Amino acid sequence: MSVAQIKNLQRRLANLEAEAIDEITRASGHELWQGLGFDALDSIENPDRRARANYYYGQLQTVRELKDVLS
Repeated sequence: MSVAQIKNLQRRLANLEAEAIDEITRASGHELWQGLGFDALDSIENPDRRARANYYYGQLQTVRELKDVLS
């Protein structure tokens, strides 16, 4: 992979990470999940919001793993 491709991929991963954080915060209604982690999402009463938060949490974890590999 060229340097330009890596930088482009890093930029796209940063965008996906920001989107995931925003969506999890929106679904949970607060930013406390960032300190509490995945367990905070299981306490969301609305099943649709909980499912959306869990989906984006999985996306967030994947993005962070990819970013670690590229670093």
